[in-house]
Amino acid sequence: MADSDDVCVLVPTYNEAETIGAVVTGFVDQGYEHVLVVDGGSADDTQAVAREAGARVVEQSGTGKGQAVREALQRHVDRPYVLMLDGDSTYRPEEAERLLDPLLSGEAEHVIGNRFANMQSGAMTRLNQIGNRVINRSFSLIHGRDLVDILSGYRAFTLESANRLHLRADGFGIETEMSVECVKHNVRTAVVPITYEPRPEDSETNLRPFRDGANIILTLYQMAKTNNPLFYFGSVGTLSTLTGFGLAAYVAYEWFVRSISHEVIAFLAGSAVLLGVQLLMFAVLSDMIVAVNREQTHQIQQIARKIGEKDEDAGTVGEDAAGQSADVEESTVDESGVDPAES
Repeated sequence: MADSDDVCVLVPTYNEAETIGAVVTGFVDQGYEHVLVVDGGSADDTQAVAREAGARVVEQSGTGKGQAVREALQRHVDRPYVLMLDGDSTYRPEEAERLLDPLLSGEAEHVIGNRFANMQSGAMTRLNQIGNRVINRSFSLIHGRDLVDILSGYRAFTLESANRLHLRADGFGIETEMSVECVKHNVRTAVVPITYEPRPEDSETNLRPFRDGANIILTLYQMAKTNNPLFYFGSVGTLSTLTGFGLAAYVAYEWFVRSISHEVIAFLAGSAVLLGVQLLMFAVLSDMIVAVNREQTHQIQQIARKIGEKDEDAGTVGEDAAGQSADVEESTVDESGVDPAES
């Protein structure tokens, strides 16, 4: 296991007084002393309970889970590894090692806990399960990667990789945005099985399934503009083209069968087909540009990594040479009794 002093346990909260104490205590008992609770101005005793349990508590300047995570990463986290989770006591502190191990072994830079691997009875309603499945499949279709559970709130990542992500979401879309950004910036991502527990009966969820689900789907589609422009522009172009051909077929039928002309509809059909074809062409060109940019970015990262490794090797050689020189001088002094610097 990693040195727990290198890990910051990040817990965004809002009105979690019933559960946050057990969450903080659980991680402290596991040896994680750096527990950071970022609170969104709770109306209950969340902050006081968290402090009493041993956490460092800060109140975020804005609102929403996404804003809390961004602010924490930019201002308050000073450890190389971050373990992020919700404060609702649905995740097990003893499973933290599962998420941290791929980071420490160098296998991954971002790790997602798969809640579906061991979901306890009552942990998620059937409606939420269906919504999660739809969102995960949409992510796979739009962004070309199957990360199994992109909405999981139990994650571990390096601070360095998090700083490469351009996060803008304010609410529950932060997990979705993190997943998309990991794919976009080639952040090595792993998925590990975790246990998902039901919320305690006396605590209330801040999640609104329909509103938050719609926002997440919209976020997935909007982020495809820069990550998968072929899908983003191509889907609109295809819809426009098919609509145009449908209108054109209707106009042709009315003209040949009933001898009725629809000039306005015909004009709309032609415009829709023209717009659709232009969008499809633009989608293909945009996809080519994104592919070239990714390849260049990957090459630059490889060069930077090699330069960093060479600098580390040079520093090691320099330290070894200095140590050998010091040993020689000490040996000379011991044999002759005269310091070479004095002579």
